[in-house]
Amino acid sequence: MKRLLPLLFLTACTAVHKGPRFDARSDSPAAVATPEFESATPKEAINPQWLQKPAKAYTLGPGDKLELEIMGEAGSRTDTFVTPDSKVYFDLLPGIDVAGKTTQQLQTELEAGLTKYYKQPQVAVTLREAVSQRVWVLGRLNAPGIYPIKQPMRVLDAVSQAGGLFTSRFTGTTEELADLKHSFMIRGGRTLPVNFEKLIREGDMTQNIYLEPNDYLYLPSSLTNEVYLLGAVTEPRPVGFMSDMNLIGALGRGLGLTPGADLTRVSIIRGSLTDPKIATVNALEIMNGKATNVRLEPGDIVYVPGPGSISPGGLAREAVNTFTRLVAANEGSNAGAPGAAGVGVNINIGGSNQ
Repeated sequence: MKRLLPLLFLTACTAVHKGPRFDARSDSPAAVATPEFESATPKEAINPQWLQKPAKAYTLGPGDKLELEIMGEAGSRTDTFVTPDSKVYFDLLPGIDVAGKTTQQLQTELEAGLTKYYKQPQVAVTLREAVSQRVWVLGRLNAPGIYPIKQPMRVLDAVSQAGGLFTSRFTGTTEELADLKHSFMIRGGRTLPVNFEKLIREGDMTQNIYLEPNDYLYLPSSLTNEVYLLGAVTEPRPVGFMSDMNLIGALGRGLGLTPGADLTRVSIIRGSLTDPKIATVNALEIMNGKATNVRLEPGDIVYVPGPGSISPGGLAREAVNTFTRLVAANEGSNAGAPGAAGVGVNINIGGSNQ
């Protein structure tokens, strides 16, 4: 079977057969409304708690710069950093572990420890530079990068801090440069249902949630023409879009399938990540000449599921999650900053029954 697959791919790529099944080549509403192309909007919605300003004070971590001083003791003022192992060293005290502690808690511990050497010491603790709590803001922005959370920050605050959406020098607009439909946010390895189109284009502030350390925001360029081949394939990756690209052609440009790949339920996910449409196609029937081939569009996600039963909605969610993790891993690596693993992304190449 493995030896026959390349021949099947080649044969299917050169012939498009007529059939009554799903045809994604049409942009008409009728094609979108067919049973094979249905809405797969994720069930998860914005959690109202995400819109509430965090009550928790800033907690210290490696790299934070502090100014410490024993009040009334000349020459005691010093600038120091939280060490990589989350410790602070001051005066005659051994290292104090400050991981997850506030400046007020550090002050209390310093004063308690210094009672061995001073009478009723009062310590002033000032946070001079906060770098340990960061968010990733990458993509088609004027200043993409990794930014510290020095105070409560929301999605639009992060986009603004990154210089805003990249503006065309020729038109002065961002309309054609930022692909808001495929923009996404990841928290703890999970894609959050933030709709960037509604937030940035329509001003829907119900999408403007507060950020947490290591949140990852990515706003891709709309000028990138790629199809994403994901799921039970040897190497999940983007494939450069070509004119009149079709499903079998995209599969043929892949690097092979993993054991258990189910070609009878290949999914095409199209449209916004927060409101995707899905078509489930039997690629084996297309290869065998029993069904028509399917034309793809730039930005389509082609997802080959692994073994096991999973609903179309489940396939769409798995495909979108795999897409965001793949892009986040690639872009996070390209950002070239220490601690890239903190994004918390991993790639599931075999499909899931979740």
